[in-house]
Amino acid sequence: MSNPHPHDMKAARSMYDSFIGTLKWSVPLLAVIALIIVIIIA
Repeated sequence: MSNPHPHDMKAARSMYDSFIGTLKWSVPLLAVIALIIVIIIA
C-alpha cells in the first residue's frame, strides 16, 4: 500500500508530528491525574 505521492507523505508526517506532540503533554498529565486519584483513594 505504498503511495508515491509527496503530498500524502507530508500530510501523514504532519499528522504523526501533531500526534506525538499531543502525547508529550497528555501522557504526563494523565500520570499526574492517576497519581492524585490514587492518593485520594488510599
